[in-house]
Amino acid sequence: MLQEGAHGKWTVSSSDESTEENSDSEKPSTSSPLDAVRGRTSGPQYPCSEARKAAHKRKASPLKLGDKSFSTEIPPAEKQRTNQEGLGWCLSSSDEEPEDQQKHAHKETLKEEKCDAPKEHPLNLHKDDELSENQKAEEYDETPSEAQDTWDLLNGGNPFRFFLTKVSGIEQSYNSGALHIKDILSPLFGTLISSAQFNYCVDVGWLVKQYPQEFRKKPLLIVHGEKRESKAELLAQARPYENISFCQAKLDIAFGTHHTKMMLLLYEEGLRVVIHTSNLIAEDWHQKTQGMWLSPLYPRLPQGATGSAGESETNFKSDLISYLMAYNSPTLKEWIDLIQEHDLSETRVYLLGSTPGRYQGSDKEKWGHLRLRKLLKEHASSIPAQESWPIVGQFSSIGSVGADGSKWLCSEFQESLVAAGSSVTTLLKCDVPVHLVYPTVTNVRQSLEGYPAGGSLPYSIQTAQKQLWLHSYF
Repeated sequence: MLQEGAHGKWTVSSSDESTEENSDSEKPSTSSPLDAVRGRTSGPQYPCSEARKAAHKRKASPLKLGDKSFSTEIPPAEKQRTNQEGLGWCLSSSDEEPEDQQKHAHKETLKEEKCDAPKEHPLNLHKDDELSENQKAEEYDETPSEAQDTWDLLNGGNPFRFFLTKVSGIEQSYNSGALHIKDILSPLFGTLISSAQFNYCVDVGWLVKQYPQEFRKKPLLIVHGEKRESKAELLAQARPYENISFCQAKLDIAFGTHHTKMMLLLYEEGLRVVIHTSNLIAEDWHQKTQGMWLSPLYPRLPQGATGSAGESETNFKSDLISYLMAYNSPTLKEWIDLIQEHDLSETRVYLLGSTPGRYQGSDKEKWGHLRLRKLLKEHASSIPAQESWPIVGQFSSIGSVGADGSKWLCSEFQESLVAAGSSVTTLLKCDVPVHLVYPTVTNVRQSLEGYPAGGSLPYSIQTAQKQLWLHSYF
């Protein structure tokens, strides 16, 4: 069905999927049409956006500049790598798991040989790609923080429990107070019984390695939004792991995307919720600053507790349950019941969820930026001279936002962001400056990852050319 709206034409295609593709829960298929070797040699080991796939291809086959004017200057990425080598670019063998140390020694030998005799290697896709995957796995390997440091961090003066992720290749002092995924999944946080990982982009093999050895066979549910070939790839990745099951998010509108990044961790000691910004792939946890909210350890309620027991002042428990119910998934019913059985009253934050769909009446304020507008009106204080305070937006991807600013950015979205403690109508929208922050080519080139970091910044040239007006806000 073709629809026409303010943002152009789009297609609703909920009926073009098979029953199998819309099934709620899947175990990895043993008869997947995808060959595992093909997945290993043709691209990244995880289904993901086209931008990431393109970046992966460019990283494997970088462009060669023929212009002689560039030949005498060291590329910025090389300068940075040279300067950073003493700061953790090449992780020492002590940072790796025992089974990886022998591989790392082999990698260092190869590196020395390459430096001594820089010559062009013959094209051998299978061998070279396998080597690069091994090198990537070693390069991105991390070890958990010292137990006492992490314990102090969790119990320090951080009332909102917001943390940043560790970044490799920088001085360790800059990682003070930061956490790696291995810290989050470590036994220090609890004795794991089972877990659910909600995400957009998942590398199953890498994810399993982030769990400590003693937890790697515990039940793991992966909630995703993949379809067709990408879904088949994801299931194929999990074939070696009998403990992994899947839940496919049903996206009933054309532009619905499962971007949620959340962990539900059930322990013998209680339950924990982690809401973060990282895909479950090595690149996102290696050299990007990401954010995460880490809940307290929620204890189990006494038997016979009422349905409203364990609620927080922010209604976090009921909002989380409402969000999970929006999946309409029997698989997630088990987790909804578990949340119901725990005491979430210590939560000090509001949950702001977004689910694809069309909502009317009071349901419009349940999700997305209209939910944000409601929370700001009810709980944020008015700001003196509020109209002079700019709105600053920072983001990693850009979609279609209309033919001009009045279609969405400087109308309903801006109204939501200026709603702090006041009626939106009291502010003249044109009086509120809007500043958008998006990386430049130079930012990407000079980043720790260099140009491959652009794989995390999807903004197609086709979309950009349709909304050149947006650039005046950058």
